Amino acid sequence: MVIETRPDAATVRDWLAEVPDPEIPVISVTDLGIVRDVGWEDDTLVVGVTPTYSGCPAVAVIELEIDAHLRAKGVESVRVERRLSPPWSTDWLTEEAREKLRGYGIAPPVDGTAGDVGSLRAVRMGGAEVAVACPRCASTKTQMVSRHGSTPCKAAYRCGDCLEPFDYFKCI
Repeated sequence: MVIETRPDAATVRDWLAEVPDPEIPVISVTDLGIVRDVGWEDDTLVVGVTPTYSGCPAVAVIELEIDAHLRAKGVESVRVERRLSPPWSTDWLTEEAREKLRGYGIAPPVDGTAGDVGSLRAVRMGGAEVAVACPRCASTKTQMVSRHGSTPCKAAYRCGDCLEPFDYFKCI
C-alpha cells in the first residue's frame, strides 16, 4: 500500500502512538515523549527521536519499529534521526504514560528526584528523601532494593505493605 497524499504531522503522530516501547510495551513511543518532531523533507518523512539516554539498548529497535510502522502505513521514504540534544527527560512522559506505567506495575518517576548514588533511596533535588508509591496498593511504605531494575532505566523496589516487588522508572 502506498499513500496518495502526504499525511500531516498530527496523522503521523497518531500512527506513531501505535508503536510500543520494546522494553515497556504498554506505552508507546509518543507516550514516552521520545518523538521530538515529524516533518517532510522533499519526499522523505523525517522523524526526530531522542532516546531516553544515549546508551539505551532499545534505541535501534525503536528506530527500526518506527520505520517499519510508517512504511506499513504507506510512506515510501522514511528517515529516523537520533537527536541527543537536548537530552530526554522523564518530564517528557505524558500523563497517560504515567497512568499506563502504574497499571502495568511500574511506579512512574517522581518529578524532581534522582537516585542517590551513596544509598538506596530516592531523593528530591536538594536532598530531601521522597517516598515512591507502590503501583499496586499506592502505599508509600516502600524501599529501594537495588538501583538496578529489569532495565537500565528502572530501579528495583519492594512495598512494605503488600510485600510485592516492583520497578520504579528512574527520574532523569
